[in-house]
Amino acid sequence: MSTEPDLLYTEEEEALRAAVRDLLTDHCAAADVITRTESGTPHDAELWKVLAEGMGLAGLLVPEDRGGQGATHREAAVVLEELGRAVAPVPYLTSAVVATEALLACEGPVAADLLAALASGRTVGALAVALNAGPGAAHRTVRLDNGSLHGELTGIADAAAADVLLVPAEDGGLYAVDADAVTIVPQVSLDQTRPLARITFDAAPGRRLTADASGAVRRALRAGAGLLASEQLGIADHSLTETVRYLKERKQFNRPVGGFQALKHRLAQVWLEVVGARAAARNAADALGTDSADSDLAVAVAQAYAAPVAVHAAEEAVQLHGGIGMTWEHPAHLYLKRAKADSIAYGTAGAHREALAELVDLRAP
Repeated sequence: MSTEPDLLYTEEEEALRAAVRDLLTDHCAAADVITRTESGTPHDAELWKVLAEGMGLAGLLVPEDRGGQGATHREAAVVLEELGRAVAPVPYLTSAVVATEALLACEGPVAADLLAALASGRTVGALAVALNAGPGAAHRTVRLDNGSLHGELTGIADAAAADVLLVPAEDGGLYAVDADAVTIVPQVSLDQTRPLARITFDAAPGRRLTADASGAVRRALRAGAGLLASEQLGIADHSLTETVRYLKERKQFNRPVGGFQALKHRLAQVWLEVVGARAAARNAADALGTDSADSDLAVAVAQAYAAPVAVHAAEEAVQLHGGIGMTWEHPAHLYLKRAKADSIAYGTAGAHREALAELVDLRAP
């Protein structure tokens, strides 16, 4: 196994990118996403079906002998870049990455059947841990009483789209619970394309997946944090690209606005940040994909860097689009909301910097 990270995209990864981008261009127009956020069905079930079942993307991280595609985190990262560029309202990160990684840490027929179901795309899973919880951070659990689960969990991303929930309990186990056995109530969330929900368990029956919920949850959240950086890269890159395109067309004093030096400097700064974010995100994806000993380090670096880059790029897009960027009809606000929500997902940049300091033995005095 090579110890040197490979940050470049392979021909297969570029082909995958092109296929996903073409599909999203045809099925995920910005105007449709805005309309969907105003409706009672924020998730795009048809788009998910095409991505998951039609293209087989839901099973990228699942080995072929367990019903999946047998790809790696590198390919999943490419998909997430494109989903970030489109702010696609599908549960890919939460189901095909986070819930799938949790199940990969489990053994037994129940976990195997559920993993194959998620890989097929016909079943959507969600890990019942708050979206803001990072790898290794404390998270809430539910009470197990006579084989049934009781309690309440909040801030669960994409719970409304899930068919099955993976729920950590106080006894240290991880349980599979059918979504129709619990009460799921939407919560107000900044990013309406990845809605949050409160889940109430009232004697909900659960199937035990593993006795080591903490290990499964940590693995899932680490992969979620590491690959979230690729989604943030997609947000930042698209925000920059669209802003440059707009400033080339927008004229003031009979010349393109993009020709003004002050704006060139601002765009150049964002470009430098995006280049750095791409390196950090690719490093995290490669480390996860090769099961590198430096995976924890790579994930912490990627999240500490990519989160503020995505926010900055989206903020500049809103501002540099001028008045139109402030309107609800323009999609700039979708990217800013997703970037801001992502900045606290799976641990804040500050939390990852603290983790990074521990990993490299640079703790504060």
